[in-house]
Amino acid sequence: MENKGSDEVEKLKTKFLSVWHNVKYTTDEESPTEASVEDLVMGDVDAFRRDFASRVWLTYREEFSPLPGSTLTSDCGWGCMLRAGQMMLAQGLMLHFLGRDWTWSEALTLQPLDTETWTTTAAKRLVASLEASLQGAPGPSVRSSSPQAQALSLGSAEEADAHLKEMYHRTLVSWFGDSPSTPLGLHRLVRLGLTMGKQAGDWYGPAVVAHILKKAVEEAMDPGLACITAYVSQDCTVYSADVVDCHRAPRAERTSDETPDAPTLPQNDHPVHASTSPESRAVIILVPVRLGGEKTNPEYFDFAKSILSLEYCIGIIGGKPKQACYFVGFQDDSLIYMDPHYCQSFVDVSTSDFPLQSYHCPSPKKMPFSKMDPSCTVGFYSRSVQDYERISQELSKLLQPSAKEKYPAFTFVQGHGRDYNLSAGLTPEKREWPFIRDPRRTVTTVGDFVLL
Repeated sequence: MENKGSDEVEKLKTKFLSVWHNVKYTTDEESPTEASVEDLVMGDVDAFRRDFASRVWLTYREEFSPLPGSTLTSDCGWGCMLRAGQMMLAQGLMLHFLGRDWTWSEALTLQPLDTETWTTTAAKRLVASLEASLQGAPGPSVRSSSPQAQALSLGSAEEADAHLKEMYHRTLVSWFGDSPSTPLGLHRLVRLGLTMGKQAGDWYGPAVVAHILKKAVEEAMDPGLACITAYVSQDCTVYSADVVDCHRAPRAERTSDETPDAPTLPQNDHPVHASTSPESRAVIILVPVRLGGEKTNPEYFDFAKSILSLEYCIGIIGGKPKQACYFVGFQDDSLIYMDPHYCQSFVDVSTSDFPLQSYHCPSPKKMPFSKMDPSCTVGFYSRSVQDYERISQELSKLLQPSAKEKYPAFTFVQGHGRDYNLSAGLTPEKREWPFIRDPRRTVTTVGDFVLL
Protein backbone atom coordinates (compact mmCIF):
# COMPACT_ATOMS: atom_id res chain seq x y z
CA MET A 1 0.00 0.00 0.00
CA GLU A 2 2.87 2.36 0.79
CA ASN A 3 4.40 1.82 -2.67
CA LYS A 4 1.06 2.44 -4.31
CA GLY A 5 0.62 5.64 -2.34
CA SER A 6 4.11 6.82 -3.26
CA ASP A 7 3.44 6.17 -6.93
CA GLU A 8 0.25 8.23 -6.77
CA VAL A 9 2.12 11.09 -5.10
CA GLU A 10 4.79 11.01 -7.83
CA LYS A 11 2.13 11.05 -10.54
CA LEU A 12 0.47 14.05 -8.92
CA LYS A 13 3.83 15.83 -8.66
CA THR A 14 4.46 15.20 -12.33
CA LYS A 15 1.06 16.61 -13.29
CA PHE A 16 1.61 19.69 -11.10
CA LEU A 17 5.00 20.28 -12.77
CA SER A 18 3.50 19.89 -16.24
CA VAL A 19 0.72 22.33 -15.43
CA TRP A 20 3.23 24.80 -14.00
CA HIS A 21 5.43 24.67 -17.11
CA ASN A 22 2.40 25.20 -19.34
CA VAL A 23 1.06 28.10 -17.31
CA LYS A 24 4.52 29.66 -17.06
CA TYR A 25 4.90 29.41 -20.82
CA THR A 26 1.53 30.92 -21.64
CA THR A 27 2.19 33.81 -19.29
CA ASP A 28 5.50 34.70 -20.95
CA GLU A 29 4.74 33.88 -24.57
CA GLU A 30 2.97 36.18 -26.98
CA SER A 31 0.05 34.63 -28.81
CA PRO A 32 1.59 33.12 -31.94
CA THR A 33 0.33 34.39 -35.27
CA GLU A 34 0.56 32.60 -38.56
CA ALA A 35 1.87 34.30 -41.68
CA SER A 36 -0.29 34.14 -44.75
CA VAL A 37 1.37 32.12 -47.48
CA GLU A 38 0.21 34.69 -50.01
CA ASP A 39 1.98 37.40 -47.99
CA LEU A 40 5.19 35.38 -48.05
CA VAL A 41 5.31 34.28 -51.63
CA MET A 42 5.37 35.95 -55.00
CA GLY A 43 5.24 33.07 -57.43
CA ASP A 44 4.10 29.48 -57.11
CA VAL A 45 2.17 29.37 -53.83
CA ASP A 46 1.61 25.62 -53.96
CA ALA A 47 5.32 24.99 -54.53
CA PHE A 48 6.16 27.06 -51.45
CA ARG A 49 3.52 25.32 -49.33
CA ARG A 50 4.65 21.90 -50.50
CA ASP A 51 8.29 22.65 -49.76
CA PHE A 52 7.63 24.18 -46.35
CA ALA A 53 5.17 21.52 -45.20
CA SER A 54 7.57 18.74 -46.22
CA ARG A 55 10.07 19.78 -43.56
CA VAL A 56 10.08 17.84 -40.31
CA TRP A 57 8.36 19.83 -37.56
CA LEU A 58 9.25 18.96 -33.96
CA THR A 59 7.19 20.58 -31.21
CA TYR A 60 6.39 20.30 -27.55
CA ARG A 61 4.85 16.94 -26.65
CA GLU A 62 3.09 15.63 -23.58
CA GLU A 63 2.18 12.28 -22.02
CA PHE A 64 5.44 10.55 -22.92
CA SER A 65 7.52 8.48 -20.45
CA PRO A 66 9.41 10.46 -17.76
CA LEU A 67 12.58 12.18 -18.94
CA PRO A 68 15.96 11.07 -17.52
CA GLY A 69 16.66 12.43 -14.07
CA SER A 70 13.15 13.81 -13.61
CA THR A 71 9.45 13.00 -13.39
CA LEU A 72 8.54 15.33 -16.27
CA THR A 73 6.37 13.80 -18.97
CA SER A 74 6.22 16.95 -21.13
CA ASP A 75 8.74 19.50 -22.38
CA CYS A 76 6.12 22.22 -22.71
CA GLY A 77 7.46 25.60 -21.64
CA TRP A 78 11.18 24.78 -21.63
CA GLY A 79 12.19 22.39 -24.43
CA CYS A 80 11.85 24.74 -27.41
CA MET A 81 15.59 25.06 -28.13
CA LEU A 82 16.00 21.29 -28.09
CA ARG A 83 13.08 21.01 -30.51
CA ALA A 84 14.56 23.70 -32.76
CA GLY A 85 17.86 21.80 -32.76
CA GLN A 86 16.05 18.60 -33.66
CA MET A 87 14.41 20.34 -36.62
CA MET A 88 17.72 21.65 -37.95
CA LEU A 89 19.30 18.22 -37.59
CA ALA A 90 16.30 16.63 -39.31
CA GLN A 91 16.73 19.02 -42.25
CA GLY A 92 20.36 17.95 -42.61
CA LEU A 93 19.30 14.30 -42.62
CA MET A 94 16.62 15.03 -45.20
CA LEU A 95 19.21 16.59 -47.50
CA HIS A 96 21.41 13.53 -47.03
CA PHE A 97 18.83 10.79 -47.52
CA LEU A 98 16.16 12.41 -49.67
CA GLY A 99 17.75 15.35 -51.47
CA ARG A 100 16.71 18.99 -51.60
CA ASP A 101 14.01 18.46 -54.23
CA TRP A 102 12.05 15.83 -52.33
CA THR A 103 8.59 16.79 -51.07
CA TRP A 104 6.05 14.83 -49.08
CA SER A 105 3.13 13.58 -51.15
CA GLU A 106 0.63 14.67 -48.48
CA ALA A 107 2.14 18.12 -47.84
CA LEU A 108 -0.77 20.01 -49.43
CA THR A 109 -3.41 18.00 -47.56
CA LEU A 110 -2.42 19.31 -44.11
CA GLN A 111 -5.12 21.28 -42.34
CA PRO A 112 -4.43 24.73 -40.85
CA LEU A 113 -3.36 24.69 -37.21
CA ASP A 114 -6.22 24.81 -34.73
CA THR A 115 -5.52 27.73 -32.42
CA GLU A 116 -7.65 26.09 -29.72
CA THR A 117 -4.99 23.43 -29.31
CA TRP A 118 -2.20 25.86 -28.43
CA THR A 119 -0.51 25.58 -25.10
CA THR A 120 -3.14 27.50 -23.15
CA THR A 121 -5.64 24.76 -23.87
CA ALA A 122 -3.00 22.13 -23.13
CA ALA A 123 -2.60 23.64 -19.67
CA LYS A 124 -6.37 23.53 -19.12
CA ARG A 125 -6.45 19.92 -20.23
CA LEU A 126 -3.68 19.02 -17.78
CA VAL A 127 -5.53 20.79 -14.98
CA ALA A 128 -8.65 18.78 -15.83
CA SER A 129 -6.54 15.63 -15.82
CA LEU A 130 -5.12 16.55 -12.43
CA GLU A 131 -8.59 17.15 -11.02
CA ALA A 132 -9.73 13.81 -12.41
CA SER A 133 -6.76 12.11 -10.73
CA LEU A 134 -7.62 13.69 -7.40
CA GLN A 135 -11.19 12.43 -7.75
CA GLY A 136 -10.05 8.96 -8.75
CA ALA A 137 -11.43 9.24 -12.26
CA PRO A 138 -9.41 8.13 -15.29
CA GLY A 139 -7.56 10.86 -17.13
CA PRO A 140 -7.64 11.52 -20.86
CA SER A 141 -6.06 8.83 -22.97
CA VAL A 142 -3.55 9.35 -25.73
CA ARG A 143 -5.31 9.40 -29.05
CA SER A 144 -3.59 8.37 -32.23
CA SER A 145 -4.95 7.60 -35.62
CA SER A 146 -3.52 5.40 -38.32
CA PRO A 147 -3.14 6.86 -41.78
CA GLN A 148 -5.28 5.36 -44.50
CA ALA A 149 -3.72 2.32 -46.08
CA GLN A 150 -2.46 3.15 -49.51
CA ALA A 151 -2.05 0.53 -52.21
CA LEU A 152 1.23 1.10 -54.00
CA SER A 153 2.18 -0.64 -57.21
CA LEU A 154 5.91 -1.00 -57.65
CA GLY A 155 5.61 -1.59 -61.38
CA SER A 156 7.93 1.27 -62.37
CA ALA A 157 11.30 2.51 -61.22
CA GLU A 158 9.81 5.91 -60.38
CA GLU A 159 7.18 4.36 -58.12
CA ALA A 160 9.75 2.13 -56.47
CA ASP A 161 12.00 5.13 -55.82
CA ALA A 162 9.09 7.13 -54.41
CA HIS A 163 8.16 4.22 -52.15
CA LEU A 164 11.75 3.87 -50.93
CA LYS A 165 11.97 7.57 -50.17
CA GLU A 166 8.75 7.38 -48.15
CA MET A 167 10.41 4.63 -46.12
CA TYR A 168 13.36 6.94 -45.51
CA HIS A 169 10.98 9.76 -44.60
CA ARG A 170 9.11 7.67 -42.03
CA THR A 171 12.29 6.21 -40.56
CA LEU A 172 13.89 9.64 -40.31
CA VAL A 173 10.89 10.98 -38.39
CA SER A 174 10.97 7.92 -36.10
CA TRP A 175 14.54 8.73 -35.05
CA PHE A 176 13.14 11.85 -33.31
CA GLY A 177 10.33 10.06 -31.47
CA ASP A 178 9.76 10.82 -27.78
CA SER A 179 10.90 7.56 -26.22
CA PRO A 180 14.16 6.51 -24.52
CA SER A 181 15.12 4.13 -27.34
CA THR A 182 15.11 6.62 -30.23
CA PRO A 183 18.62 7.84 -31.16
CA LEU A 184 17.77 11.54 -31.65
CA GLY A 185 14.69 11.88 -29.46
CA LEU A 186 14.16 14.23 -26.54
CA HIS A 187 14.99 11.55 -23.96
CA ARG A 188 18.40 10.98 -25.52
CA LEU A 189 19.12 14.71 -25.77
CA VAL A 190 18.14 15.32 -22.14
CA ARG A 191 20.33 12.40 -21.04
CA LEU A 192 23.29 13.90 -22.90
CA GLY A 193 22.46 17.32 -21.43
CA LEU A 194 22.88 15.88 -17.95
CA THR A 195 26.60 15.42 -18.70
CA MET A 196 26.79 19.17 -19.36
CA GLY A 197 25.02 20.17 -16.17
CA LYS A 198 21.61 20.65 -17.78
CA GLN A 199 18.46 19.18 -16.25
CA ALA A 200 15.08 18.51 -17.81
CA GLY A 201 13.16 21.75 -17.31
CA ASP A 202 16.25 23.96 -17.66
CA TRP A 203 16.77 26.48 -20.44
CA TYR A 204 19.12 25.18 -23.14
CA GLY A 205 21.08 27.73 -25.18
CA PRO A 206 21.88 27.28 -28.89
CA ALA A 207 25.57 26.52 -28.26
CA VAL A 208 24.82 23.81 -25.69
CA VAL A 209 22.24 22.28 -28.00
CA ALA A 210 24.82 22.17 -30.79
CA HIS A 211 27.14 20.07 -28.62
CA ILE A 212 24.26 17.84 -27.50
CA LEU A 213 23.27 17.21 -31.12
CA LYS A 214 26.88 16.38 -32.01
CA LYS A 215 27.06 13.78 -29.25
CA ALA A 216 23.68 12.33 -30.18
CA VAL A 217 24.72 11.80 -33.81
CA GLU A 218 28.14 10.41 -32.86
CA GLU A 219 26.70 7.95 -30.35
CA ALA A 220 23.70 6.88 -32.42
CA MET A 221 23.67 3.10 -32.73
CA ASP A 222 21.15 2.89 -35.54
CA PRO A 223 23.04 1.60 -38.61
CA GLY A 224 21.18 4.07 -40.79
CA LEU A 225 23.08 6.92 -39.10
CA ALA A 226 26.53 5.40 -39.54
CA CYS A 227 27.10 7.39 -42.74
CA ILE A 228 26.82 10.82 -41.12
CA THR A 229 28.40 12.69 -38.21
CA ALA A 230 28.47 16.20 -36.74
CA TYR A 231 31.08 18.84 -36.01
CA VAL A 232 30.81 21.89 -33.72
CA SER A 233 33.10 24.88 -34.26
CA GLN A 234 35.32 26.17 -31.47
CA ASP A 235 35.22 29.83 -30.53
CA CYS A 236 33.53 30.74 -33.83
CA THR A 237 36.33 29.00 -35.73
CA VAL A 238 35.87 26.05 -38.07
CA TYR A 239 39.10 24.03 -38.21
CA SER A 240 39.26 22.52 -41.67
CA ALA A 241 41.50 19.57 -40.79
CA ASP A 242 39.02 18.51 -38.11
CA VAL A 243 36.11 18.62 -40.55
CA VAL A 244 38.08 16.64 -43.15
CA ASP A 245 38.89 14.05 -40.48
CA CYS A 246 35.18 13.80 -39.70
CA HIS A 247 34.50 13.14 -43.38
CA ARG A 248 37.17 10.48 -43.72
CA ALA A 249 37.11 8.64 -40.40
CA PRO A 250 34.84 5.59 -40.64
CA ARG A 251 32.35 5.12 -37.83
CA ALA A 252 33.57 2.47 -35.38
CA GLU A 253 31.37 -0.60 -35.23
CA ARG A 254 28.98 -0.29 -32.33
CA THR A 255 27.11 -2.94 -30.46
CA SER A 256 24.26 -2.32 -28.09
CA ASP A 257 22.07 -4.31 -25.78
CA GLU A 258 19.26 -1.93 -26.66
CA THR A 259 16.70 -3.00 -29.19
CA PRO A 260 15.49 0.13 -30.94
CA ASP A 261 11.75 0.42 -31.39
CA ALA A 262 12.04 2.37 -34.64
CA PRO A 263 12.71 0.59 -37.92
CA THR A 264 16.14 1.00 -39.49
CA LEU A 265 16.84 2.18 -42.98
CA PRO A 266 17.37 -0.46 -45.66
CA GLN A 267 21.10 -1.04 -45.99
CA ASN A 268 21.40 -2.49 -49.48
CA ASP A 269 19.28 -0.17 -51.57
CA HIS A 270 20.04 3.45 -50.76
CA PRO A 271 18.54 6.15 -52.95
CA VAL A 272 20.95 8.16 -55.06
CA HIS A 273 20.94 11.08 -52.63
CA ALA A 274 22.16 8.90 -49.74
CA SER A 275 25.06 7.32 -51.60
CA THR A 276 28.48 8.00 -50.13
CA SER A 277 31.82 6.30 -50.37
CA PRO A 278 32.34 3.53 -47.78
CA GLU A 279 35.40 5.47 -46.61
CA SER A 280 33.51 8.76 -46.31
CA ARG A 281 30.82 10.26 -44.11
CA ALA A 282 28.70 13.33 -44.53
CA VAL A 283 29.17 16.03 -41.87
CA ILE A 284 26.66 18.40 -40.33
CA ILE A 285 28.63 21.50 -39.36
CA LEU A 286 27.24 23.52 -36.45
CA VAL A 287 28.61 27.00 -35.74
CA PRO A 288 27.48 28.74 -32.52
CA VAL A 289 27.80 32.51 -32.89
CA ARG A 290 26.65 35.69 -31.20
CA LEU A 291 25.44 38.44 -33.49
CA GLY A 292 25.62 41.38 -31.14
CA GLY A 293 25.47 42.39 -27.50
CA GLU A 294 22.12 42.43 -25.74
CA LYS A 295 20.37 42.77 -29.09
CA THR A 296 21.25 41.60 -32.58
CA ASN A 297 23.40 44.18 -34.33
CA PRO A 298 21.56 45.41 -37.47
CA GLU A 299 24.84 44.94 -39.34
CA TYR A 300 24.15 41.19 -39.16
CA PHE A 301 20.79 41.27 -40.92
CA ASP A 302 22.26 41.11 -44.42
CA PHE A 303 24.73 38.49 -43.25
CA ALA A 304 21.89 36.28 -42.00
CA LYS A 305 20.12 36.70 -45.35
CA SER A 306 23.26 35.69 -47.21
CA ILE A 307 23.71 32.59 -45.05
CA LEU A 308 20.08 31.52 -45.37
CA SER A 309 20.31 31.85 -49.15
CA LEU A 310 22.99 29.16 -49.43
CA GLU A 311 21.87 25.76 -50.70
CA TYR A 312 23.96 23.89 -48.14
CA CYS A 313 22.76 25.93 -45.14
CA ILE A 314 20.30 23.89 -43.06
CA GLY A 315 19.04 26.86 -41.07
CA ILE A 316 19.61 28.75 -37.84
CA ILE A 317 18.40 27.90 -34.36
CA GLY A 318 17.80 30.90 -32.14
CA GLY A 319 14.70 33.01 -31.65
CA LYS A 320 13.59 35.67 -29.26
CA PRO A 321 14.99 35.77 -25.71
CA LYS A 322 13.96 32.53 -23.96
CA GLN A 323 11.71 31.57 -26.89
CA ALA A 324 13.54 29.46 -29.42
CA CYS A 325 12.58 28.75 -33.00
CA TYR A 326 14.08 27.37 -36.18
CA PHE A 327 14.78 29.91 -38.93
CA VAL A 328 14.52 28.43 -42.42
CA GLY A 329 14.48 31.50 -44.67
CA PHE A 330 13.55 35.15 -44.98
CA GLN A 331 11.39 37.62 -46.87
CA ASP A 332 12.35 41.29 -46.96
CA ASP A 333 13.22 42.23 -43.36
CA SER A 334 11.49 39.27 -41.71
CA LEU A 335 12.69 35.78 -40.89
CA ILE A 336 10.59 32.76 -41.87
CA TYR A 337 10.58 30.19 -39.11
CA MET A 338 9.10 26.97 -37.77
CA ASP A 339 7.65 27.28 -34.28
CA PRO A 340 8.10 24.53 -31.68
CA HIS A 341 5.69 26.23 -29.23
CA TYR A 342 2.79 23.94 -30.01
CA CYS A 343 1.88 21.24 -27.52
CA GLN A 344 0.86 17.92 -29.07
CA SER A 345 0.21 14.46 -27.69
CA PHE A 346 2.79 11.69 -27.66
CA VAL A 347 3.01 9.56 -30.80
CA ASP A 348 4.31 6.00 -30.61
CA VAL A 349 6.80 5.85 -33.50
CA SER A 350 7.55 2.18 -32.89
CA THR A 351 4.47 1.21 -34.88
CA SER A 352 4.92 0.76 -38.62
CA ASP A 353 2.05 3.08 -39.53
CA PHE A 354 2.30 5.86 -36.94
CA PRO A 355 0.60 9.09 -38.11
CA LEU A 356 2.96 11.58 -39.74
CA GLN A 357 0.65 14.59 -39.89
CA SER A 358 1.72 16.06 -36.54
CA TYR A 359 5.36 16.07 -37.70
CA HIS A 360 4.70 18.51 -40.54
CA CYS A 361 3.65 22.15 -40.21
CA PRO A 362 1.20 23.65 -42.71
CA SER A 363 1.77 27.29 -41.72
CA PRO A 364 4.99 29.35 -41.76
CA LYS A 365 5.53 32.22 -39.36
CA LYS A 366 7.38 35.50 -39.70
CA MET A 367 9.46 37.54 -37.26
CA PRO A 368 11.27 40.84 -37.83
CA PHE A 369 15.06 40.57 -37.82
CA SER A 370 15.08 43.24 -35.10
CA LYS A 371 13.50 40.78 -32.64
CA MET A 372 16.07 38.05 -33.23
CA ASP A 373 18.13 37.07 -30.18
CA PRO A 374 21.88 37.53 -30.87
CA SER A 375 22.78 34.02 -29.64
CA CYS A 376 22.24 31.41 -32.33
CA THR A 377 23.74 28.38 -34.04
CA VAL A 378 24.10 28.17 -37.82
CA GLY A 379 24.01 24.77 -39.52
CA PHE A 380 25.54 23.52 -42.78
CA TYR A 381 25.46 20.17 -44.55
CA SER A 382 28.60 18.86 -46.26
CA ARG A 383 28.36 15.59 -48.19
CA SER A 384 32.07 14.96 -48.84
CA VAL A 385 35.58 16.39 -48.52
CA GLN A 386 35.22 17.92 -51.97
CA ASP A 387 31.91 19.44 -50.95
CA TYR A 388 33.47 20.88 -47.80
CA GLU A 389 36.31 22.47 -49.77
CA ARG A 390 33.77 24.26 -51.95
CA ILE A 391 31.69 25.31 -48.92
CA SER A 392 34.68 26.66 -46.98
CA GLN A 393 35.90 28.64 -49.99
CA GLU A 394 32.50 30.19 -50.66
CA LEU A 395 31.85 31.01 -47.01
CA SER A 396 35.35 32.46 -46.54
CA LYS A 397 34.60 34.96 -49.31
CA LEU A 398 31.26 35.79 -47.74
CA LEU A 399 32.88 36.28 -44.33
CA GLN A 400 35.62 38.65 -45.52
CA PRO A 401 35.61 41.65 -43.13
CA SER A 402 35.05 45.09 -44.58
CA ALA A 403 37.10 48.20 -43.89
CA LYS A 404 34.53 49.26 -41.30
CA GLU A 405 34.30 45.97 -39.43
CA LYS A 406 37.31 44.14 -38.06
CA TYR A 407 35.96 40.69 -37.30
CA PRO A 408 33.82 38.18 -39.24
CA ALA A 409 30.98 36.30 -37.55
CA PHE A 410 33.08 33.13 -37.76
CA THR A 411 36.17 31.99 -39.64
CA PHE A 412 37.74 29.00 -41.36
CA VAL A 413 41.27 28.06 -40.29
CA GLN A 414 43.57 25.39 -41.66
CA GLY A 415 44.78 22.72 -39.25
CA HIS A 416 43.27 21.08 -36.18
CA GLY A 417 41.72 22.79 -33.19
CA ARG A 418 44.19 21.07 -30.86
CA ASP A 419 47.04 22.84 -32.67
CA TYR A 420 45.74 26.15 -31.29
CA ASN A 421 44.28 24.97 -27.97
CA LEU A 422 42.35 28.22 -27.58
CA SER A 423 39.33 26.75 -25.84
CA ALA A 424 40.85 24.25 -23.46
CA GLY A 425 38.81 23.93 -20.30
CA LEU A 426 35.84 25.90 -21.61
CA THR A 427 32.36 24.52 -21.21
CA PRO A 428 30.03 24.58 -24.23
CA GLU A 429 28.16 27.51 -22.66
CA LYS A 430 31.35 29.58 -22.66
CA ARG A 431 32.29 28.83 -26.26
CA GLU A 432 30.23 31.73 -27.55
CA TRP A 433 31.99 35.03 -27.87
CA PRO A 434 30.35 37.84 -25.89
CA PHE A 435 30.24 40.09 -28.94
CA ILE A 436 31.24 39.45 -32.53
CA ARG A 437 31.11 41.99 -35.29
CA ASP A 438 30.14 40.99 -38.78
CA PRO A 439 31.21 42.52 -42.11
CA ARG A 440 28.59 44.68 -43.80
CA ARG A 441 27.05 42.79 -46.69
CA THR A 442 24.49 43.90 -49.23
CA VAL A 443 21.82 41.41 -50.30
CA THR A 444 19.01 42.64 -52.51
CA THR A 445 15.50 41.24 -52.17
CA VAL A 446 12.42 42.28 -54.08
CA GLY A 447 9.71 40.84 -51.90
CA ASP A 448 10.30 37.27 -52.96
CA PHE A 449 10.80 34.58 -50.36
CA VAL A 450 14.04 32.71 -49.80
CA LEU A 451 13.70 29.20 -48.42
CA LEU A 452 16.56 26.79 -47.92
